[in-house]
Amino acid sequence: MVDRLSASLYGMMFFAFLTLTGCPTPATTKPEAPSAAQPSAAQKAPASRPASPSSSLGAAQRGTAPAGGPLKDIHFDFDKYDLRADARDVLKANAGWLKANASARVEIEGHCDERGTNEYNLALGAKRAQAAKDYLASLGISKARLSTISYGEELPVCKEQNEGCWQKNRRARSVVVSARPAS
Repeated sequence: MVDRLSASLYGMMFFAFLTLTGCPTPATTKPEAPSAAQPSAAQKAPASRPASPSSSLGAAQRGTAPAGGPLKDIHFDFDKYDLRADARDVLKANAGWLKANASARVEIEGHCDERGTNEYNLALGAKRAQAAKDYLASLGISKARLSTISYGEELPVCKEQNEGCWQKNRRARSVVVSARPAS
């Protein structure tokens, strides 16, 4: 009985230790701006994966705002990647368009606001894009038609430092990248 009680106590202490030390809290200050020697995500595009003209990266390379498309963006709460009710409604509408345009392929971009480290925001952006992809797949869209990419904080749509602006940057953007040839 004492051994069982001791084992339970040590187990709870170990779980509490892991919970308290497992993941660091994201920084709330903006990391240093990249220097000329450190290219931004817009400059780091892999040569094997050219930016779609309608993607956020393609727009950044042209120095323009991203073009609107038939698919709508979804937004997230601070430091979250779970889908809100309004995001699910938007994704349902996007799935309707994708079902009507069966040859369209989509890249889902994950974006974050500027708070947190670059690494943290890239990971969070990836989780946001994946959450949108998984939900579209649950609505009957083939995963083969969907790809994801994370830009973290690198391609904001708003550059002011306030909550209204940060909310606009916490998004997943769906970009039609190509259509399969009709067979």
